[in-house]
Amino acid sequence: MRIGLSGGAASVEKMVEQATKAEADGFSALWYAGAIGGDPLLAMAMAGAATSTIELGTSIVQTYPCHPSLQANRVLAAVAAMDRPGFTLGIGPSHGPVIEGMYKMDYSHPGRHTEEYVRIISPLLRGEAVAFDGEDLSLHAAAKPKPPAHPVPLLVAALGPRLLRVAGELTDGTILWMGNARSIETHVAPRINAAAEAAGRPAPRIVAGLPVAVHDDVDEARRVAAEQFTVYGQLPNYRRLLDHGDADGPGDAAIVGDEAAVAAGIQGLFDSGATDVWAAVFPVGDDRSGSRARTNALLKDLVSR
Repeated sequence: MRIGLSGGAASVEKMVEQATKAEADGFSALWYAGAIGGDPLLAMAMAGAATSTIELGTSIVQTYPCHPSLQANRVLAAVAAMDRPGFTLGIGPSHGPVIEGMYKMDYSHPGRHTEEYVRIISPLLRGEAVAFDGEDLSLHAAAKPKPPAHPVPLLVAALGPRLLRVAGELTDGTILWMGNARSIETHVAPRINAAAEAAGRPAPRIVAGLPVAVHDDVDEARRVAAEQFTVYGQLPNYRRLLDHGDADGPGDAAIVGDEAAVAAGIQGLFDSGATDVWAAVFPVGDDRSGSRARTNALLKDLVSR
């Protein structure tokens, strides 16, 4: 099973330690939110240089605040510092309350914006020249960029039909948050797979991210998940994905229960069409470290099977 964890710690040094331990434990990836360490790319580059096989991916970095040309340069610098394959770029348009509310940028066409972003950054990551004029973004590179030292897979946070089409046609797949097995089986997988097939591309990756906790009191675990992840049920993009999964909210979508129930829930994601699982471990109960340890022990056992 390709199971990854959430990346992030209190310092860069601890992020490096986290990556080396996750690799030793057999986990396939660490997924870093865009706010980790203020900007995760430096920590990812250092963690990548200290490891050899584990995938390090962003989940996600926002598109709006950073032009795709600059984004590509930042990523390729991180890849060069890692000096090995394994860096995966996950991008997404974020949400209206962030882009409009915090940055005061226009968020009226996030689908169009993201498609144009992909059409610029994807060839740049392959070392290809770009001449593109869009309605939101443009680039006319003066010189052909230097090809990357190692391939950089590109994933899009594709939650709706348009971006699922873009992800299937133009990228290596999608990375999801709050998409349960039902939403993947009925909404995500059919659309992205059809788009990839129509474009003559390989089957895309579907990275499914959900909160995960091994805890015998399911009601308590769902209540904690609902409280800890409540904001994701309020953001329209995630709300639509939860609705596709018939989930009332994050607490309903979370994978919780005893070891057997959590193992079955993770297997259900793969059975629905996910190629990778990103397990966002969260603590339940008074013994927070013990709770995390119990969940991590199960996940470590699953990746070794």
